[in-house]
Amino acid sequence: MRQLIFASACLLAMGLVASASIPALAIGLDPAYRQSLLGPQKAAGVVVWNHGRSLDAEDDESPTPPYLRVLRDSGWDVLRFDRARDGDTLSRSTRRLVDIAGKLKQQGYRRIVLAGQSFGAFLALMAADDSDAVDAVVATAPAAFGDFQEYYDTWRLNATRLYPLLDHIRRARVMLFFFHGDDFDPGGRGTEARSILSQRGAGFAVIDQPAYLIGHWISSSGAFLRRFGGCIRDFAADDALRGELLCKPVWGEAPSAELRLPQELVRPQIAAPKLTALLGASAGASFPAPAIGGGQSAHDTWYGFYPNGREVLIAIEAVTGHDLTAIYAIGPGIDKDEPAEWSRRTGRVDGEELVFAGKGESTLRFRPREDGGLSATWISADGTTKMKAGLRRIDPSSFLVRAAAR
Repeated sequence: MRQLIFASACLLAMGLVASASIPALAIGLDPAYRQSLLGPQKAAGVVVWNHGRSLDAEDDESPTPPYLRVLRDSGWDVLRFDRARDGDTLSRSTRRLVDIAGKLKQQGYRRIVLAGQSFGAFLALMAADDSDAVDAVVATAPAAFGDFQEYYDTWRLNATRLYPLLDHIRRARVMLFFFHGDDFDPGGRGTEARSILSQRGAGFAVIDQPAYLIGHWISSSGAFLRRFGGCIRDFAADDALRGELLCKPVWGEAPSAELRLPQELVRPQIAAPKLTALLGASAGASFPAPAIGGGQSAHDTWYGFYPNGREVLIAIEAVTGHDLTAIYAIGPGIDKDEPAEWSRRTGRVDGEELVFAGKGESTLRFRPREDGGLSATWISADGTTKMKAGLRRIDPSSFLVRAAAR
């Protein structure tokens, strides 16, 4: 178990164990963060996060997903239902989770929210089927029966076993996330889930294959926090919600005020050269030989974000032959020690890519897409870390609006 001494003190203070002879962590709860719990009287509610289950690793050692920070910072207590792999079955762990929810409600928490990923999402939904103490469920990429490649014979149960659970939820509001590129998802679950939940009368939200978020574990990313953390917070707190809550992310749609940019980019005085000759009119498969001279301020600009939740912008400032100068900017990270920053990078056209690689610097590679965007790859200076992002072309005049807003 994680944070043993700290967790024991917190749970004993909350009175979650019957006597001193019973280990404080016998019920399997850990505080998700290294800070004191507010307790039932002060907290807006309590969230119990349920991790997944792997065949070859102990998931109780996995990090708490970043999006739960939004609830923590909004006055919620956040706990983890940590379970060892051996003996972690749907039926057994659901019984334990139902017991935990009941005890938390007895302690006086005004709201009990069960959040879960994959196998943990199934546990949260099953507990909501069996307990009136659960007020809301946030289930990301629910799956308990394997993926397409290795468990084809049972893979479809991730859908067929899900629907009866949704139909028998006792009273909890339900928020579901299904992601594109999830090998555990048989497909079509969003439509069917929405149909079932819309007949209950209780509040619900179904976010089905949201843009830019791909893969089974994407809810543990900074990008997921940025785009849906606020909507999850609002859903968890909305006791009066009836019908569907629609989540419409704003972050990541356009450069935010947190993205640091040089003044010559924000307020360009003259037009810089376009990369049309490099990228082609439709950003085709190769870069023709450039036939454009140098310039003073950025014109061709692309924007997006990395999976870790940092915005990224590349703006071509000058083109001389195959040599390039560009402004590269990244927004702040989700942690305090990750400030926004920008730099001026020199690079060149290398076959079908724009490549920026300097000694002691990260390597940046940009490949054109048919839609006019760029596929970006960032490689750390030591070559050990890599991130990818999809960037879309934006109108530099939008920076004028951004500057006026600031």
